[in-house]
Amino acid sequence: MWTRVGQFVLRFRLPLLIFLLLSTALMAYWAGKVELSYEFTRAIPTDNPKYQLYQEFKSTFGEDGNLLVIGVQTDDLFKEAFFNDYRELQSSLKEVRGVKEILAVPGALNLIKDTVTEKLRAVPVFAAGRLNQEELDSSAAVFLNLPFYQGILYNPESRAYMMALTMDNAIINSPARVAVVDSIVSLANAFGERQKTEVYLSGLPLIRTMVAQRIENEMRWFLIGSFVLSAVILLLFFRSVSATLLSLGVVLAGVIWSMGTMHLLGYKITLLTALIPPLIVVIGIPNCIYFLNKYHTAYNEEGEKRAALIHMISRMGIVTLFCNISAAIGFAVFGLTRSEILKEFGAVAGLNIMVIFFISFILIPIVLSYLPSPKNRHTRYLDNKWLATALERLEIWALGHRKTIYTITGLMVVAALAGMLRLKSEAFIVDDLPETDKIYTDLKFFEKNFEGVMPLEIVVDTKKKNGFTGMRALREFEKMDELARYLDSLPEMARPLYLGEGLKFARQAFYEGDSTTYSLPNSFDGAFVADYLRPSKDTTKSAFTEIFTRFMDSSRRQARISVQMADIGSKRLPELLSEVEMRSRKIFDTSAYDIKLTGTSVTFVEGSRFIISGLKESIFWAFLLIALCMLYLFKSLRILICSLIPNVIPLLITAGIMGWTGVPLKPSTVLIFSVALGIAIDVTIRFLVNYKQELPLNGFDEKKTVIETIHNTGISIIYTSLVLTAGFVIFCFSSFGGTQALGWLTSLTLVSATLTNLILLPALLISTRKKEKN
Repeated sequence: MWTRVGQFVLRFRLPLLIFLLLSTALMAYWAGKVELSYEFTRAIPTDNPKYQLYQEFKSTFGEDGNLLVIGVQTDDLFKEAFFNDYRELQSSLKEVRGVKEILAVPGALNLIKDTVTEKLRAVPVFAAGRLNQEELDSSAAVFLNLPFYQGILYNPESRAYMMALTMDNAIINSPARVAVVDSIVSLANAFGERQKTEVYLSGLPLIRTMVAQRIENEMRWFLIGSFVLSAVILLLFFRSVSATLLSLGVVLAGVIWSMGTMHLLGYKITLLTALIPPLIVVIGIPNCIYFLNKYHTAYNEEGEKRAALIHMISRMGIVTLFCNISAAIGFAVFGLTRSEILKEFGAVAGLNIMVIFFISFILIPIVLSYLPSPKNRHTRYLDNKWLATALERLEIWALGHRKTIYTITGLMVVAALAGMLRLKSEAFIVDDLPETDKIYTDLKFFEKNFEGVMPLEIVVDTKKKNGFTGMRALREFEKMDELARYLDSLPEMARPLYLGEGLKFARQAFYEGDSTTYSLPNSFDGAFVADYLRPSKDTTKSAFTEIFTRFMDSSRRQARISVQMADIGSKRLPELLSEVEMRSRKIFDTSAYDIKLTGTSVTFVEGSRFIISGLKESIFWAFLLIALCMLYLFKSLRILICSLIPNVIPLLITAGIMGWTGVPLKPSTVLIFSVALGIAIDVTIRFLVNYKQELPLNGFDEKKTVIETIHNTGISIIYTSLVLTAGFVIFCFSSFGGTQALGWLTSLTLVSATLTNLILLPALLISTRKKEKN
C-alpha cells in the first residue's frame, strides 16, 4: 500500500506541491490575524458552581480584579516638594485612558456634618492647587486623624503609601491595555526618578499585561532559537544546505498552519498556546531526519533516486504516521479535560502535529525528486565511526548484560518512587516568575506593607429584599464587622472594606471628627446618623451613598466584604478559605443568611485544581490510547508490554527527580508527563517497526534482528533525540519558572527514554523471545 502511495506522490508531485503552497499561503494570511490574549483563559468550566457564583458576583457588584496599585515608601510624603509632585502624578494618571478612579492621599475626602442641611458633605482633605508647608501640615493632621484610610492608603508603621487605580474593564481586557499600562508605568517611574525614590507597581491588570507581553516576546525568541538550533544540528548531521533548508521549510509551514489554526478556531495566544509553534519545530524536525536518513540509506543500496524515494515512503510512511499519531495523542487528550485553557492547547497541538506529518510526507519526497542525487559527503554520516562504536557498546550491553540492566533499572525505579512520595502540589498566581523579577518583588512590597493585592470577596445575603435597611440593618453590620475584624486579624489579609466602614466614617463625622468615635452607630445614635445619610431633596444621592453604593446590591438584599490578600498559594488558600467559612457560620445563622466566598483568588484555586486533575486524567487517557495504537500496529501483547515499560520508567524517573529537587506539581509541570510520553514513544515505534520489518528478512532470528535494528535505527534515534532535547532545552531560558521546568524536565525524560529504548527495550525483546516462540 505505502509503495503505491509513494508512486502516487511522485506522479502527481506538481499539483500536490502547488496545493500545499497555496493552502499554506492562505493559512499564513489567517496566522497574521491571530491575537494575544489579554485576559485569563477560563480554567474552570462554565457549569462549575464557583464559576457561576463569580459571574453572578460580577454582574451584581462589578469586576473585582481591576485594581492597579502604585506604592512608595518614604518619610517625605507630607513635605511640600514631594507631596505636590505626588499630587501631580495623581492628576496625570487620571488623564490616562482606561483609568476610571484613583484613590490616593492627595485626593482623600473627609465627611463634614452640615448642621444647616443636616447632611454629611464630602470635602477634600487637601485643598486644590499647590500647597505650602504650613497648609500641608494642617491638612496632613486632619488626614492622619481619619482611621478610615489607615491600612488602606498608608501603613503608619512602615511609612508606605499606596495609590489605587480602578481600571476600565473594556479597556483593560483589550489590546489597548498595553499602551495604558505602559503610560502608567512610565509616569510612575518618572516620578520616582524626580524624587529619587523607588516606585512599586502591582495589581492584576498590571501583572496580566506584563505576563502577556512576555509571552509574546518569548514565543518569538523561542521560535527563532528553535529554528537556528535545528538548522545547526541538521547542517552538522547531513552536511547539506538543501537538506537543512528543506527541513526548515517543513517546520516553517507547520508553524504557519498552527498559528492559522488558532485563528480559525477562535483562540488567542496564551501562556500554553504560545508553546505550540516552537513545539511544532521540535516535533517536526525528527520527521525530516527519519525521512532523509532512510532516503540516504536507500540511495546507497539502490543507487537510483526514484527507487530510493519510493523505498523511503514505503518504509517510513507508516512509521512516521504512527509516531505523529502517538505524539498527537499526548497533546490531544488535553481536549478531554474540562479546562478551557487545556482544551485549546490540546486541540491546536494535536491537530497540527498531524498536519506536520502530511506536510513532511508530501513536501520532502517532492522536493527531493527535483533536487540532484545526494553526493558522498551527504551520506558520510551513515558511516560515523564514533556512533558505530557507541551502538556496538549498546548492543553488547543489551544482549550480554541483561541482569545488570534490570538491576540498575529496578534500583532507579525504587529511588524514583521514593522521590514521588515527596511530591507536593502547589501553585501561585505569580508562581512562574523568578523571585528577583520586579513584578514579583513589587508584589511582595504590597504584601509586606498592605498584606497583598489579590482580591477576595465575601457576599452576605440576607435572603430577603431590603435586608440592609433601617435600624435592623445595624445587627447585620455588627455581624459583618465581627467577621471583618476576624479577617483583619489574619496575617495573610489586608484590612477589609465594607459598608460598615462607611458608617463608622459617618459616625466620626457626626461627632465632629473625633477619631475615638470611629465605630458602628449604636441604637442610640443610629437614627441621627441615618438622617444625615439620607439624600437631599435636590440630589439623588448623598456623598456617602455615592462612595459606598458599590458595596450593596440594588435590592439591598446583599452586601459585600472586599479584602485584598497575599498570594499564599493553592495549598494554603483552601485551608484559609475553609477557616473563614467556619468563622462566618459561627457569626451568621445559616438559616437566615447565605455567606458566599468568591473573587479572583477563589477562582484561581478552583482553576488550578481543575487543571492539575485534568492533566493527571489526560496522562491516563494518553497512556491507554497509545497502548491501543501500539497493540493495533504490532498485534502482539508481548511487544506491547516491551514497548510500554521503556516509556513508563522515564516518566517515573522524572516524577522522582521532581520530588527530590522540590519541584511542585502545578499546571505547568504536570504538562510534562503527557508531552514527554507522546514524544518519547516515537523512539519506541521507530525501533519496533524496523524490528518487525527486518524480522522476516532474517529468518525470524530475533537476536540477529535486534542487533540489526540497533544499528539501522540507532543513528537516526540518537540524532533525533539530540534535536528534541536541544529543542526543549531552549525553554530553560524562559523567564517563567513553569516553562523552565518544562524545558529541563522534558529534556531529561527524553534522554532517559532514548537510553531505555536503546538498552532496556532490546534486552526485553531478547528475554521474552522464547515465551513468544512457544
